[in-house]
Amino acid sequence: MSDRSDVIIIGAGVLGCAVAERLAGRGLGVLLLEALPREGMGLSSRNSGVVHSGLYYPQGSLKARACAEGRARLYAWCERQGVPFRRCGKLVLGVGPEGREALEELARNGRACGAQDLRMIGRSEAIALEPRLSRSPADHALWCPHSGVVDAHGLTQSLKRVAVHRGVDVAFGALVGAVAPDGDAWRVETSRGEIRGTLLVNAAGLAADQVARQAGLSGYVHRYSRGDYFRWHGAPAFERLVYPVRPQGSAGLGVHVTLELDGGVRLGPDAKWVSRDEPTSPPDALEGVFRARAVELLGELEQGRLSWDGCGVRPKLFFDEGGAGKAGEAVDDFVVGRHEGRSWHLLGIESPGLTAALALGSLVAEEVVAAIP
Repeated sequence: MSDRSDVIIIGAGVLGCAVAERLAGRGLGVLLLEALPREGMGLSSRNSGVVHSGLYYPQGSLKARACAEGRARLYAWCERQGVPFRRCGKLVLGVGPEGREALEELARNGRACGAQDLRMIGRSEAIALEPRLSRSPADHALWCPHSGVVDAHGLTQSLKRVAVHRGVDVAFGALVGAVAPDGDAWRVETSRGEIRGTLLVNAAGLAADQVARQAGLSGYVHRYSRGDYFRWHGAPAFERLVYPVRPQGSAGLGVHVTLELDGGVRLGPDAKWVSRDEPTSPPDALEGVFRARAVELLGELEQGRLSWDGCGVRPKLFFDEGGAGKAGEAVDDFVVGRHEGRSWHLLGIESPGLTAALALGSLVAEEVVAAIP
């Protein structure tokens, strides 16, 4: 590692790599730090790979804007770089008059946020699109044709590869221990030694709130929401993503059908608050819960079995003491916190963070370039 860079980026997940790719080739010394042995092994490795349409986010929010822009950027990037993806579309299912009303409201919000070509359809058309819904109790659906799935690791790897080709330095196994201002620079202590940089980008995922506080940006804290997945072995096989209407008051979107590029089918994730240090071992008695929720969405399941298939943890953002809102109040948006014009902190980057990554990377990179002395 060089001991002085123009820009230090902490975290080589999809977002850190997206920032690095946008800064590459501009004549800057850029150093990308990652604690793990390679890129995309943290939050990005637990991502479901879903490319979101943008249905669920507050109108005018950074989440909504970055999701719409990021989806277009992501598909175009994957086509250019040969990253595997599939624009398979998504069906959101509702039951009865209340379900239809909820779907119509979801469609109105999605259109206002930039989701394209959304269409309300009835049961028969939903079954024509996805025949395995013939057993589902749903009688209404929202069709979202531009949702899809992407190889999340392949995307992250491609961003890193292009960044390195254009001159970005990457240091793996560089766990950040402390960050502090040091005159006109930042001093970053890592497990591979101390380095200095003029500007700092904090894309540290779950730990981004802790890095931000070390750098002097207070007022935000992450709480962790765990989501488990179960793999379906045997029928049914699906061609499209299938979601329920979001349960009211839920921290997640409800257990849904998630597809993999090789044809695999997973159910999940659910959502459960956890502590920072809680282990990620298989939970007890959760298979029955997942099976029951799948039946609520899809109807009686054909022969097959479920097996636990891992979990991920989302960073949910809340105001802390000294923040712009009441301590303990949820922040229902992404936050790109800029501190004294010398550091940028990407906070609360949960779903749709993968979809939005290229848009957020461009936003941060342009601000960083404008701030170079």
